[in-house]
Amino acid sequence: MMERPVLHLVVCAAGPAEHIDELVDLLLADGWQVCMIVSPTAAPWFDREALQDKTGYLVRVEWRMPGDPEPHPPADVVVAAPLTFNTVTKWALGINDTLALGVLNESLGAGLPILAFPHVKEELAAHPAYGGHLAVLRGAGVVVAKGKVLDTTDGTDRWAMVVEALRLLRPA
Repeated sequence: MMERPVLHLVVCAAGPAEHIDELVDLLLADGWQVCMIVSPTAAPWFDREALQDKTGYLVRVEWRMPGDPEPHPPADVVVAAPLTFNTVTKWALGINDTLALGVLNESLGAGLPILAFPHVKEELAAHPAYGGHLAVLRGAGVVVAKGKVLDTTDGTDRWAMVVEALRLLRPA
């Protein structure tokens, strides 16, 4: 039997994060091992202990101490959903001031497949730097969904685009 591929799920503080348990359920049902890394702002939005029980892995917010073992297995693919304006901007500039950004930056440098699903207000998406930052990430190989794709009114259907995109990337 082939081992389930490992997905690192980076979660930022945008509306859909309140329903991240729905995505985790779908990913687990689709055959992924899910390891969650969340931004410090998103961390209080959900029951981390329940998600740890569900995934079997620590939901990480903080850096580990030097010499501590890595609590997650190496990723086969990385998903950033939802991805905020702040994280897009910092990631494109290589800023590494949270564990979530550290994982995204290292994954990009390692050449891992990365899918990004921004959830950004129209006013922020209209900022003159935003489009350029998305272009930087796309140019580096990140697959960035267009528009505000994770509509918080869609129930579990909000995550269908994420699951479908992952099915195209599933390791052989």
